[in-house]
Amino acid sequence: MKLVTGNSNLTVAKAVSDYLEIPLTDASVKKFADKEIFVEIHENVRGEDVFIIQSTSYPTNDHLMELLILIDAARRSSARRITAVLPYYGYARQDRKSAPRTPISAKLVANLITEAGANRILTLDLHAPQIQGFFDIPTDNLYAAPVLTRDIAENYDTSKVMIVSPDVGGVLRARNVANRIGAQLAIVDKRRPRAGVSEVMNIIGDVRGQSCILIDDIVDSGGTLVNAAQALLDAGASEVSAYITHGVLSGDAPGRIANSPLKELVTTDSIEMNADVAKVDKIRHISIASLIGEAIARTASEQSVSSLFD
Repeated sequence: MKLVTGNSNLTVAKAVSDYLEIPLTDASVKKFADKEIFVEIHENVRGEDVFIIQSTSYPTNDHLMELLILIDAARRSSARRITAVLPYYGYARQDRKSAPRTPISAKLVANLITEAGANRILTLDLHAPQIQGFFDIPTDNLYAAPVLTRDIAENYDTSKVMIVSPDVGGVLRARNVANRIGAQLAIVDKRRPRAGVSEVMNIIGDVRGQSCILIDDIVDSGGTLVNAAQALLDAGASEVSAYITHGVLSGDAPGRIANSPLKELVTTDSIEMNADVAKVDKIRHISIASLIGEAIARTASEQSVSSLFD
């Protein structure tokens, strides 16, 4: 087995390497003066099971190109099997035609990765599970729920916790977490008048006196999360926290979270924390290295990955 990584999330790649007790393969991933990406793998990978760990997070297009070129380099070096390990799958929110004459970019990216030469995909909490069907190669969509629920149990009195989905589309994800800790479920009914803007319409469920925890897959601008937190407090919740798999946190999001009524925002380290995010005391990262590392080990040894979540 060989572990290769680009520049998107060295923290997770090194942690996975430590978990598996396998060193990262020596490789150069750099840019020429005109920002063209160049890759060179400095070790023999002929006949090897190669796992390329790379989130397609900001800057999304640079990290996507790094992934594609790493796959191509491994394929041309006669790797036996190439698995693209994407802790965060960028473009996943563009999974359908939301308006006339718009693309389905999540499918386009799936085609690019497949055509580059990947044989398998290993990713975490896809925005829409049906994106697995965009790939014509085996795809394992891991779930962060076991990691999130373990942290909730360690830091909260679960008998006083209510799990909340910030929208109707995330109910299954939130219910999964609620069932794992034996908590009740509430739903925030919202509408989006335009992209990136949300308005809370109703709270479905009695949250009075409850310690509410919002569960979602992605936080980007943070506006939806902050609005939902305020609506829950207005409805009588004693406190509101949030557990999110992918902390995109672009633009003014760190400041918005810092000044919000949220008690804390907990995200996995599927996206590496930048300097602005690291300054916010309310934002905390938990590691997914053991989850990804175990999934890689099971894939390499042809064992069940789905049994991780039984």
